[in-house]
Amino acid sequence: MVNDTYRAAAIGRTGRGDYGHGLHTAYQEIENVEFVAVADEDEQGMVKAKEQTGAASAYADWRQMLEQEKPDIVSVCPRWTDCHLEMVTSCLEAGAHVYCEKPMTWNLSDGDAIVALAKSTGRKVAVAHQGVYLPRVQGVRKLLEEGLIGQVQAIHAHGKQDRRGGGEDMITLGTHLFNMMRFFAGDVQWMSAHVTENGQELHPDHVREPSEPVGPVAGDCINSYFAFSSGVSGFFDSRKDQAGSSQRYGMEIIGSEATLSLRGGSGSELMLYPHPVFRPADGDQSWTPVTDLPDSGLGLGNQLAIRDLIDAAESDREPVSSAAAAVAALEMIHGAYASQITGHRVEMPMTHRQHPLVEFAQ
Repeated sequence: MVNDTYRAAAIGRTGRGDYGHGLHTAYQEIENVEFVAVADEDEQGMVKAKEQTGAASAYADWRQMLEQEKPDIVSVCPRWTDCHLEMVTSCLEAGAHVYCEKPMTWNLSDGDAIVALAKSTGRKVAVAHQGVYLPRVQGVRKLLEEGLIGQVQAIHAHGKQDRRGGGEDMITLGTHLFNMMRFFAGDVQWMSAHVTENGQELHPDHVREPSEPVGPVAGDCINSYFAFSSGVSGFFDSRKDQAGSSQRYGMEIIGSEATLSLRGGSGSELMLYPHPVFRPADGDQSWTPVTDLPDSGLGLGNQLAIRDLIDAAESDREPVSSAAAAVAALEMIHGAYASQITGHRVEMPMTHRQHPLVEFAQ
């Protein structure tokens, strides 16, 4: 599929997931895209989005928009996952490629359905894990491949660990980290995890709805381990209400010769520890900033994701952050609960495709 100009549209839902993290405004600087319409059941939200995007048309019913406008690309913007399956599948069936807010789905089964439909319709689905599109993060992967830190041995990822620390942090922000871990280290073979609430082993009474509906969550302390097929070991931790939560989010990539530290969703704080052994007592060993990679905000990631989605459609490849990659990142979340509930490690891909906490809470 190669078009001279792609007709684009966006579906929002003001007050119920809104427009995500600016998924509707990312088209304005893409030369071969004409942004034609927005849809929002909330009239004020619809008018505002129309003004923000410069869209020619606006609809209260997104189904009518698909039928009337016949867009080539649609941003499914709401943060809430309760509507994603219906919206994404309807867009695919209407012949459109999709850029969907994360998390793409709240359970693996819905994700599998989207992956299968995209394949059968020949359409592409990209998911808003913006970080992996940024030149800085792309540059980090190139440095790793070139051996900057030697053999990559482990990745230690940390949630934001604010009031949402634990289960909600893991699904809301952790999904970015898991997608990025896979971007650097590849597929997960198996995982295990320890999930607790107030220092107690997880109990069905601990299962709750998060502050925004993205599927059930549980636990205020999570520690996960991932065995990647590449031989890399992965770790994730999140605790509720930790001091300095605004500085905790990110990861360290540990190699045989050095360590890289990325802080923030875009890796804006990128530091290198050019020594094989971490020795704070050695005054001659210190962290140094990596300054030769561009530092961009996550907003640029949306634009780059859409450009990549168009290229993926034209060259018939998967987007950098594809629907299948989103499902794999969600498995790293569901696998934590499954491991805690069963007391065993969880093989990937998971056999059980429904949310582990649904059955556990019954």
